[in-house]
Amino acid sequence: MNDFVKIVEVGARDGLQNEKSVIHFEQRLELLNRLVQSGFKSIEVGSCVSPRWVPQMDKSTDLYAALEKPEQVNFSLLVPNIKGLEAALQVGCKEIAVFTAASESFAHKNINCSIDESFARFEPIFALAKQHNIKVRGYVSCVVDCPYEGAIDPQKVAMTAKRLFDLGCYEISLGETIGTATPIRVRQMLQACLDVIPVECIAGHFHDTYGMAIANIAESLNQGIRIFDSSIAGLGGCPYAKGATGNVATEDVVYLLEQSGFQTGIDISALLSAGDFITAVLQRENQSHFAKVYQAKSLI
Repeated sequence: MNDFVKIVEVGARDGLQNEKSVIHFEQRLELLNRLVQSGFKSIEVGSCVSPRWVPQMDKSTDLYAALEKPEQVNFSLLVPNIKGLEAALQVGCKEIAVFTAASESFAHKNINCSIDESFARFEPIFALAKQHNIKVRGYVSCVVDCPYEGAIDPQKVAMTAKRLFDLGCYEISLGETIGTATPIRVRQMLQACLDVIPVECIAGHFHDTYGMAIANIAESLNQGIRIFDSSIAGLGGCPYAKGATGNVATEDVVYLLEQSGFQTGIDISALLSAGDFITAVLQRENQSHFAKVYQAKSLI
């Protein structure tokens, strides 16, 4: 098997945005440069949101501008509104991400509007992005369970994802936001989405609250998915989902994929070094099972 699996590294945005301490600009830049050196071809740099709401993401556009950007690497910024896109355009950003949810309750908590209202906000973003030849990636949160509504109908997920696809998203990331899903439920959700969206346009985004992320990724691979979001050292979580722990650790995803015969293009040694760097900055333990075992062996 020589299949290539694309990993979208989201640690610098989705991972750091929920940290209690604000990470210095130079530390964020160092992390991003280390991720580039690790071989990632898709990296989310930050979010164009007000620092009043998410201080950890302050100066994300300055960060984007300061980065050395090899041609073969796609760097993106998350934008909540047209003002965010305008800020991204000012620094030459070529790819943005927008976000909504498959749960009305979660949409109201997370982005302070209904699902329909979120799509109304998207329309001018897509129009301006098209005008400037900017690629748009879409996120859908709560694709299996919602912390407020419980189980989410797979057809509702498929409908929301299809709306993003029809608007012009080249890729839709399906977010298993609170980490409660199991493979059979992931399969049901993916099959509903695959009925309406090409498989090459779907990405899996899993959290590891119940330790199910790797099993859910394995099932997604069985369904033909070849794009996954992950976060170095398992950084992240969801501030609107009580008890939800971090995104699946990139180190664990790389281990699963490469031990299963897939190619990722990631240098695992450089990745482990980057994980050591950011966990030392944050003064926290690396959440990756692979990294913990590797560190333990190196101490023997």
